[in-house]
Amino acid sequence: MQSRRIFLGKVASGIAGSIATTGVLGANDRVRIGIIGVGDRGLQILREAAACPGTEITALCDVYSKRLDTAASEFPSARTYSDYRRMCADASVDAILVATPQHLHAEHFTAALDAGKHVYQEKTMAFTVDDAKRMRAAYARAGSRRVVQIGHQACSSGHVTDASQFFASGNVGKVTAINANMFRNTPHSKPQWTRPVSPDMTAETVAWPSFLGSAPMRPFDANRFVNWRFYWDYSGGNVFENMCHQVAFWYKVMGLQIPKAVTMTGGLYLWKDGREVPDTMSVAMEQPEEILFTWNSGFGNSELGVTEDVLGTDGTISRGQQIRYVPQKVNRKDLPENVGLTPTAPAAHMRNFVSAIRSGAPVACPFDLGYRVSIACRMAVESYLQGRTVRWDPAREEIV
Repeated sequence: MQSRRIFLGKVASGIAGSIATTGVLGANDRVRIGIIGVGDRGLQILREAAACPGTEITALCDVYSKRLDTAASEFPSARTYSDYRRMCADASVDAILVATPQHLHAEHFTAALDAGKHVYQEKTMAFTVDDAKRMRAAYARAGSRRVVQIGHQACSSGHVTDASQFFASGNVGKVTAINANMFRNTPHSKPQWTRPVSPDMTAETVAWPSFLGSAPMRPFDANRFVNWRFYWDYSGGNVFENMCHQVAFWYKVMGLQIPKAVTMTGGLYLWKDGREVPDTMSVAMEQPEEILFTWNSGFGNSELGVTEDVLGTDGTISRGQQIRYVPQKVNRKDLPENVGLTPTAPAAHMRNFVSAIRSGAPVACPFDLGYRVSIACRMAVESYLQGRTVRWDPAREEIV
């Protein structure tokens, strides 16, 4: 497999000059898809892409040879690469899925767009404010010729339609608060997110410098590689893993902007296993729309689950497995409760991405939405790390 990768890398470098510049596909053309990062999440979205009508998986890239070999066994006709730059130069790829650790998102996103590819970027879109600006510049360079979808899947759910209808009815009133929860639990012997270190995970099988990217240089560490979510160098913790999804949904439905101020508190109260990111946390975001958006999360009890409640003067929109409107009887005495019924198609978000490539239709989670969510998430992390409330300076586009 290694010799095959080297050979195919040389082939790709030879065809780099033939990258298409229009991005327009005919009605009968297949959307040819490659992916950077074929871990658990990468394989999941790759399968979703392969299941979309009129697609073909043509290229796979990962820094860990075992993962690459596993993906190649499932998609044997795809070329394989250990260097994403060679894959980006492959003219047999129309679109690239980016499913790498968060600190590498900007590097891979900009390379793919600059190579003329459409991009499906896993969440959270940008790791830092500087990364977000760098990605925005690449997006501007690409212009309307390239489709970009950010991987906040709930933005393609039927709940978006239902929530939008609840608001359009005028029966929610003035919203002053959004309260969100994201709680999990695991057996005592299985710390949240922990992945085992494989014996073959070595400096010979992992392209360690490529994994580090712009992160601080360190000697090879298999645990940091496989459990990268534990460390601030590569991860924004559960803020970047899960808060982002709940924020993205309501930012989309309500058109919310970057917060004015964010405060995050919490700590490592449960899993004292060497991780750096907290397992219990509370985030308060002061929105410029005069809404306080709070998010509470922990890994030690799942009773509260994953929920959001949008609190308006005339009614509440509550979202969990279902979404419903509940009137505030003090102002809406005669209104009944209303349960949303709009279904969500399987793999709706990936299908939306592929459809947008073909038709030019809007994506469900566009770049601007991913940008705003990224800044909000980074503000939360910076607040936690600095132990203070942080604010957004819209003129300088900086966290202060």
